[in-house]
Amino acid sequence: MSDVMDFPIYFLGLTTSLLELLSFVLSIVTVALNIRQIHWAWLFSIISSALYAAVFFSAKLYGDMGLQFVFIAASLWGWMQWLRGNDQDMQLAVTKSNIRIRLAAGALWLGLFVLFAWFLAHFTDTDVPHADGFLTAGSLVGQLLLSRKKIENWHVWIIVDVLYVGLYLYKNLMLTAVLYGVFVVMAVAGLRAWSKECRT
Repeated sequence: MSDVMDFPIYFLGLTTSLLELLSFVLSIVTVALNIRQIHWAWLFSIISSALYAAVFFSAKLYGDMGLQFVFIAASLWGWMQWLRGNDQDMQLAVTKSNIRIRLAAGALWLGLFVLFAWFLAHFTDTDVPHADGFLTAGSLVGQLLLSRKKIENWHVWIIVDVLYVGLYLYKNLMLTAVLYGVFVVMAVAGLRAWSKECRT
């Protein structure tokens, strides 16, 4: 079964695998549902994260691989947050972060970056520990903000996704690089849609 999923195929003129292609499609569905605030996005997030863990393991992107398991846990938590709503049992609304949350998010990103980059450099054979660590940390921060429907999650994703395009091109994950290019466009669309809702 693993050999079938890893067998090279061609899609949009790119060489990929069935595993990467399936991960690609499910990830697009996830972000599209996130933009529309449909809670089933979290289910697709869990499945695509599990598949991408295998893709990144093959590419020796261990930070990204480990991040997928964090995404699975965060997706379960985020799904519960979106369904449960706030303390008054109301639907969770899109809100802006206050300065305290923004500073905390920035500090968390920096702290996780230092930790992840050190771990990857000393305990794995990756050739991109700093890039992998920085983007892994940023992705985790973006996921946490998304779980609470903070509009700043889209700012984080725009930065992270742009940088991921370069990393995946370097690692020859061409379809995933295309995916993250699409993610940049979708993150901008998400920012605009959520900003409009936040104003109203």
